[in-house]
Order: sequence, then C-alpha cells, then structure tokens
Amino acid sequence: MDKASLTISSKNYSSWSLRGWLLCRMSGLKFDEKLSSIDDPNTRAELLLLSPSFLVPCLTHNGISVWDTLAIAEYLAEVKPRAGLLPKDRAMRAHCRAISGEMHSGFANLRAALPMNLKAHYPEFKVWAGAQADVDRVVAIWGDCLSRYGGPFLFGEKPTMADAMYAPVCTRFATYDVKLNPVCTNYRDHILALAPMQEWIEAAKTEPEELEELDAEF
Repeated sequence: MDKASLTISSKNYSSWSLRGWLLCRMSGLKFDEKLSSIDDPNTRAELLLLSPSFLVPCLTHNGISVWDTLAIAEYLAEVKPRAGLLPKDRAMRAHCRAISGEMHSGFANLRAALPMNLKAHYPEFKVWAGAQADVDRVVAIWGDCLSRYGGPFLFGEKPTMADAMYAPVCTRFATYDVKLNPVCTNYRDHILALAPMQEWIEAAKTEPEELEELDAEF
C-alpha cells in the first residue's frame, strides 16, 4: 500500500508548492500534507526567490524522498503511468518535457515582477518591459500547444505535467490582471476552474500567515 506525504510551504505564495501538490493530485496518489512555516528561514528564502536551491516541495513515497518539482513530476510519471502526466506519443512527450523544463529554469523576470499572491488583485497592473517578454513567451507556448493539440489542456484532453508547471502562471495572470488573447484567456480560466485548483485557492485565502514583502502595494 502506498504511503506518501508532501511537504509544502505557503499556499498563498508558493508557486513551487502548488506545482508539486497539483502533480500529486493529477497522478491520483493519496498523500498527507505537511506544512512548512513561513517563519522558517529556508521557506522564506524560497518564497522571496533568495535561494537557488529549494527543498520544498518534497514528496516522500514508500521511504523514497524526492524534492525539486520537475523531479517529482518525472517520479510520479513512473509510479503512476496511467495518470498520463506525460503524453503517450514520443514527440509530444519531448515537447511536454521541453516546455516544463523551460518553466522550471526560466522566466526569472516574470517571477520577480509578478510574485504569486492568491489573496491579492491588482487591476490594470503595469507589467514592466523585462517581465512582458516573459509573458509574451508564455503566451506563445500556450498558443502553440493549444493549436497543435486541440486543448483544452496544453497536450490535449488530459492534463499533463506541463499544465501543473504553468498553473501558477495562470494565478499570476489573474492576480495582476495581465491582458491575454481569447485563446490564452480561456486556457487560464479553464485551469483556474479545475476542482483541485479551486481547493488550493480557497485554502490559500484562509491562510493566516503573511509575508509583508509580497503584500506591498504595487
């Protein structure tokens, strides 16, 4: 019998925790949540993008510990192959891995300029030029995938690891009122409406902990 737990940090602020949690939910793995307080120095470093190496989220499954969200995604694709976290087609799998890796290692300006904050909303937010280039790249990735594979998810009818990797971007685009074309708007709204996403968002809104640095008036 599977025995699993997932250590996460803030549901309001942590994009990486959301990715790991969503991957576990998409895979069908039953797991217990363990919450790391934002008062912990390592957790604060992760949330404020001050650490180059994050150990949260961390999945512990049958005595095996896996941290780093992309590693968690690959691990779950191995142990829960029927969940479809990776597409069946070889070329699609390569494409899925490529855009997931791009999100994992890139988009630094977007992360810095539009930090995840599910409790906040900034209508008519002005995205500065450096971050706009990242926004444009995300829009290009989404548009290409949705055109090639027909939606409603990035690789067709079922969610994959790529959708989990880009889910926090959907929340950022909503928080900061980022203007998108109709295709990308529909994709963003589709992801935000998923039952696991709604569950996470509602939990985030009731989270008592706050980071003043990320609640500043923009």
